[in-house]
Amino acid sequence: MSGHSKWSTIKHRKAAQDAKRGKVFTKLIKELTIAARLGGSDLEANPRLRTAIANAKSQSMPKDNIDRAIKKGAGELDGAIYEEIIYEGYGPNNVAIIVEVMTDNRNRTIAFVRSSFKKCNGNLGSANSVQYMFDRLGSIMVDKSVIDEDRLTELILEAGAEDINTENPDTFQVITSPSDFDTVRTYLEEMDVEMLNAELIWDPQTRIEIDDSKKAEQVIKLIDLLEDDDDVKSVHSNFDISESVLAELG
Repeated sequence: MSGHSKWSTIKHRKAAQDAKRGKVFTKLIKELTIAARLGGSDLEANPRLRTAIANAKSQSMPKDNIDRAIKKGAGELDGAIYEEIIYEGYGPNNVAIIVEVMTDNRNRTIAFVRSSFKKCNGNLGSANSVQYMFDRLGSIMVDKSVIDEDRLTELILEAGAEDINTENPDTFQVITSPSDFDTVRTYLEEMDVEMLNAELIWDPQTRIEIDDSKKAEQVIKLIDLLEDDDDVKSVHSNFDISESVLAELG
């Protein structure tokens, strides 16, 4: 079961700001391309591509952009070939961090990730150095304005989801096992539930709560630096902040 993180409230706000800046499009295009390259352009046979398209549509990406990215991934158009890599390490205050990237230049990306950790007093680790502290889960975000909690709970139980997180003031987070993720997302789609985002996440088994604003800012600086790079798909951490620090950060 995914526990609530106070840090998730800030992350949700940051994601909305990224969407306004248009940075989300670059990462969505990469995901569409990779999904089509790995699983083909047939939506019926490629659940990852279905999810990527749904996420792109939720961000109002034009259909032409979606189609072009899929064709590039399927080899119908020329384009960069992206690979997926996971980097792991420790940030300031011994916070565990997983960085998922999609890149067409491995050397460029590893140099950036390593320098980011070093710049923020962290250390890039080896494979599986922190991954064992996290569980792989499906996460589906739904705006609270489009459906009430009772109805959503009823639907996700029918679909086979594991849990629902209701503590964020703006969104519900539906939690699934990785194997049930596509089934639950597809069911909600069929029931006309508008989703903000659907993805597989790394959920920390335990969290390190930081109750000092300067220490929290050090970790946030590293996460911001990593997330701002176009090659970085997502950043996951076992970092959380206390109520008092949350209030200071606004």
